[in-house]
Formats: sequence, structure tokens, C-alpha cells
Amino acid sequence: MEVSEASHQIIADLLAARTGQQLTESRRWRVATALSGVFRERGISNVDQLVCLLASPGQSELAQDVVEALLNNETYFYRDKPTFDQLPETVLPEMAEKRRSTRRLSIWSAGCSTGQEVHSLAMMFAEQRARWDGWTIDILGTDISHKAIKAARSGRYTQFEVQRGLGVNEMLRHFDETNDGWQIHDDVRTSTRFQQHNVLAEPPGRQSFDLVLCRNVLLYFDPITRATAFERLRSALAPDGYLMLGAGETVVGQTDAFAPTSNRPSIYSPARNARSVLPIAANG
Repeated sequence: MEVSEASHQIIADLLAARTGQQLTESRRWRVATALSGVFRERGISNVDQLVCLLASPGQSELAQDVVEALLNNETYFYRDKPTFDQLPETVLPEMAEKRRSTRRLSIWSAGCSTGQEVHSLAMMFAEQRARWDGWTIDILGTDISHKAIKAARSGRYTQFEVQRGLGVNEMLRHFDETNDGWQIHDDVRTSTRFQQHNVLAEPPGRQSFDLVLCRNVLLYFDPITRATAFERLRSALAPDGYLMLGAGETVVGQTDAFAPTSNRPSIYSPARNARSVLPIAANG
């Protein structure tokens, strides 16, 4: 389905205004496919017709549906496992030593999509239950998508979703099979919570996080917006905390708010004396 240049630009501007994400030319081919569900639900034939409807008064719900359809909610359990394995092996033991007086850890998964990353973290702690006995573990998952957060809160996944990243033994230890799919156990979910949030907005809550995961989110921002996101993440992180990015992301050449850590790919520390950037306006 061909998308006119004018319609493509309007859709791109809507996505950028609501999320900060850029709908680049390389992603143009997927617009019509991504919006196919919106077309079916609302009886819309093509993108040009959709753009005309968006220009009509009282279409805020349609605009939100369009934005959510264009978001990339790709995720799975223990995504980029070699990177993820650094947490129980080195990062969390170090944080446990730093927080031994309070016996509390706060973790933020920014751009958590449908919750697999948050639940991977929760299962990781559940697998080391004796080690974390007596600790308060708070894992917050946020995403700009209302539908993704609703799915994450349910803790229910399809057979295809649980098989992505989980072995049979892990599935049986932490999930129950139901008529509607696989339901994660309540004792795993007790450490998790979810809320809708834009990473470009003020950080959620008032507490500082010991660990922030923001993986495969910043790829879709332009350099200025990405720098603002890094500043937001830094302001949310404890001075001795850590930021984890996706395997294909880096802070090098992107921001001076963070610095790489030694021998820990994708793990970064807040930089000292970093220059602050001016925040940009963003909904969320």
C-alpha cells in the first residue's frame, strides 16, 4: 500500500510529538502494515483516509491508537542473554554490597513493552531466593504504550511468547498453563509494578534507582532527543548505580552523562561533572 509523502509526514510528526521517536525513511515501508489493525477496527481503507480522519475534531483516541500501533514492542525473556547475565554475575552482587545497610534495591525498566524484561528480572531474584531473603526488591516497568502496560500487568503470555527466551524447566517453575496462555506465578510478581510513562518526561517516582535498564529504546531518537533521554535517565539513577543499554547501543559519542564501565559491555555509570542538557517538551 503506497503512502503519500504528505500523509507519511503527518504520521511521522504525530509519532514524534507523542513519543520523541523518529519515523525515518528506512521505517516507512512498515507504516501501512503496522496500522492494519487500526484500519480493520475502524473500517479505514488506507493511510490517506486515516490522515483525513486525524484532522477532524475529537480524534484523540484514534491518534493514540495510531501511535501505539507504530511503536516497536519487540521483546522477549532474557533478551540479549550474555548481556543480561552480567546482572546476577557481577552487577547485582556489587549493588548488594553497597546496599547491605538498607537491604533494598530499586530497579527501573524503561520501555518495558509487555513486561518480559521486568519478569525476567523478577525470576532472576526468585532463582536466588535464599540470597535475597530479607531484602526489599522493587522492580518498576514503564512504557509509553497503554496496551503494552496492560499486557505486562496481566502477567499472561502465549505459548510463543514464553518459549522466546525460556527453557521448559523455567516455564514450569515460574508459570502455570491456563486456558488463556501461561500465567506467571504470584510470588514472582510481588516484586514488580508497572505504569505508563514516557522516558522523556520527569523520572517516575521520587526515589533514586540502583539500576536502570533502557534497552533498544534510544535507537529511535534523533541525537538531540537521545541526549535528553540520557539526562532523564541519569537524574533517576543513584550516583553509584548503573545503566544497562541494549547490545547494539552505547553512550560513547552520544552523551557525557554516562561513562562505560570496565569489562562490562552495555553497562554504564553516571559520569561526574557531566554538563546538563535542556529538556525538551514531550507528552507522557
